[in-house]
Amino acid sequence: VPRPIAWVSSRSRDGVDNLAPFSFFNAMGNTPPVLAIGMVRAPAGGLKDTPANIRETGEFVVNLVSEPLAEAMNSTSGDYPPDVDEARLAHVAMTPSTAVNPLRVAKAPAAFECRATNYIETGPNQVLVTGEILVTHIDDRFITNPDKIEIDIEAMNLIARLHGRGWYGRQTDMFEMIRPRV
Repeated sequence: VPRPIAWVSSRSRDGVDNLAPFSFFNAMGNTPPVLAIGMVRAPAGGLKDTPANIRETGEFVVNLVSEPLAEAMNSTSGDYPPDVDEARLAHVAMTPSTAVNPLRVAKAPAAFECRATNYIETGPNQVLVTGEILVTHIDDRFITNPDKIEIDIEAMNLIARLHGRGWYGRQTDMFEMIRPRV
């Protein structure tokens, strides 16, 4: 099943930056705007860096992944120790956020600065994090009508996670169906 990828940047209480992808992710509401991300525990047990950082600080950024960023995103998916800055390791340019401490991916077509609202353990090896979107960044070249906030999603060239490890999809075959007015 195709799923959008949340390339989550977070920062530990000690100031160590972290960047990791999560594919169980989606928007859950609009008033206030809310995102939800499913995260699993580290293979050796305990929390992975991203959910641990979010639990400690309550802040994170969800960066969307375009095809040109795919290899770098994949490079950040390893189980690195907590003191490793994956963005630096993968040579990902980062830029300051405006409302939260974690940095955001400079070349991401869109990024959402979030404050955690819920941290729910959904099983022995998984957590669900919800976050209110405080600030949305969309690269200007993808905004087709700023007055109506119309966005050229197809031009973003986003990728999605598919089944199993290592399988991704492109959004190259889109179609539109207009919702009936009743």
